[in-house]
Amino acid sequence: MFPYPEHYRVAAPPIITGAMVVWSLISRLVFGDASSLSLYPLLALFPLVVLLHIILIWDARSMGRLDQSFYALVHCSLAFVVWTFCIMHVNGSGFS
Repeated sequence: MFPYPEHYRVAAPPIITGAMVVWSLISRLVFGDASSLSLYPLLALFPLVVLLHIILIWDARSMGRLDQSFYALVHCSLAFVVWTFCIMHVNGSGFS
């Protein structure tokens, strides 16, 4: 069905990270500060990114496991920072 299904599998974690940013920007405009409707999907997306990286390491087709592990290490550390700032943006003044 897709011409390059392996590329979609490898690109899924960064796409989800981008969706985190888009969700936090849109949901703050729609729901306002400190809404649980905008926070709970964000709390589920980072563990989903980590789970997808574990699956990519386990079933390494296009790259070796060491390459997938390095990709996961770099992306998960960057995605954690993005995830933290997305949560801070969604909560707004809810932390103070």
